[in-house]
Amino acid sequence: MIELPDLVAGGLAAGTLSALALGGGLLRLRRQQTRQRAEIAALRTQLDGSLKAFTAEVEHLASRRVPAAAQQVAHPHLAVPGPLQPLTAGTPFGIALENVLLALQSEVASQRTRVDAAAQAGMRGATREIQAALYRLQDALRQLQQRYDEPELAQTLFQLDHENEQSLRRAQVAAVVCGAWVGLAREESHLVDAVTGGQARLAGYRRVEVHNHLEPGTALVSHAVEPVAVIVAELLDNALRHSAPDTEVVVSLEHVHHGVCVTIDDAGLGMTRDERDRAQRLVAGDTPILLTDLGDPPRMGLAAIGRLTRQFDLAVDVSSASPYGGVRAVLRVDSHLLSRLDPADRPPAPSAPRTTRRSVPAAPAPAPAPAHAYGTEDAVPDAPGHRTPTDEDGLPQRRRRPRPAVAATATGPSTAPGPARPPRRPEEAAAALGALQTGTAAARAGAAPAGAARPAAHDTDQTDQISHTDHTGHTGHTDDEGGAAR
Repeated sequence: MIELPDLVAGGLAAGTLSALALGGGLLRLRRQQTRQRAEIAALRTQLDGSLKAFTAEVEHLASRRVPAAAQQVAHPHLAVPGPLQPLTAGTPFGIALENVLLALQSEVASQRTRVDAAAQAGMRGATREIQAALYRLQDALRQLQQRYDEPELAQTLFQLDHENEQSLRRAQVAAVVCGAWVGLAREESHLVDAVTGGQARLAGYRRVEVHNHLEPGTALVSHAVEPVAVIVAELLDNALRHSAPDTEVVVSLEHVHHGVCVTIDDAGLGMTRDERDRAQRLVAGDTPILLTDLGDPPRMGLAAIGRLTRQFDLAVDVSSASPYGGVRAVLRVDSHLLSRLDPADRPPAPSAPRTTRRSVPAAPAPAPAPAHAYGTEDAVPDAPGHRTPTDEDGLPQRRRRPRPAVAATATGPSTAPGPARPPRRPEEAAAALGALQTGTAAARAGAAPAGAARPAAHDTDQTDQISHTDHTGHTGHTDDEGGAAR
């Protein structure tokens, strides 16, 4: 039987053990709580750091990367800054940020194209109205030129007509840049006439010197005449604007293997490498043209050239320097855009420079003639020891038999009718009249005192009736626009 003291001692021992176990458990729990608090504090600190880093990355995205990405749409050479923390690259967070930039650039490009298309449509409508008014003014001026022949009034009308042509050129180039058709339908014309026509549309046309080395009769097909004239006018305008007023711009027309090249050299300042590369991109016409890319105010000349080269399968190169120190621009017209006109039936304009080449027409085969007919050319037998003349191929040539002189009768000279002079064609009469007007205007300009205004030249051939047909179906006369700049 257990005694009471033993029982009390056992209870106390059991209580002590229980208290010790409970105290140990409480101590372990307290240590665990302390460790958990430390871990929670560390996680909270890490979370605060991540939140700050995320906030800084988003702020960097909004303040630096998004504007740069939007600007890169218009200026591809600009670089977009990377993330603040390079370690985020490749992570889901970094990939998400890059997707934001790509989506932004895509939407900016889409909206930019839409807004620019609306602006171009508005400008097309405005230039159409301006062109129509200028066409009417041009018709009125030309009617006045035909009606009045007073020298001073004629000189004033010529000056007004030339100013009107320059305004037409600017309006036409603006319309071409905005996607409108070139606006002219012409018949086949001599290529030199298209070049001088583009020259006549400029204020400084007197500084242009054209050297024609083409075969006589080299012409353009009808749909290529006006585009070539517009391109030449814009290239010449660039050359005149960026060269000293006391220098000349030299134009050379040469045959090449696949067609004809029109080379324009100026003695200006030239272009830097970046400017030359940008100009070459514009004239190539490979990339879409937006008005916002053309500066303020827009410089449309090279952009119009790019539109025309792409539409009419022409080629322009401005990547080389001129031997005179400026820029060399080369327009190449391939063979499928070339034609041929008989210079005798349709000669070039009287003001066009004459070609340095001479055509050698093939000798026609002699027609059979009846024996002993009057005026026939019979072969004369050669005398012994006389060498028969030969041509370049070594073939014998026929010699003309001398005709007996017709003796005058007592009543006077022979009344046999001479060869009838063919009647003058309208084109010849018009060309003669144009040459007379040009010479008269030049003589007046030379006799005018220093500082007096000189009469302006006209387009390719003033005597040709040029019909204008735009996409609205209206007809009239026209020229084109400029404002080109490098």
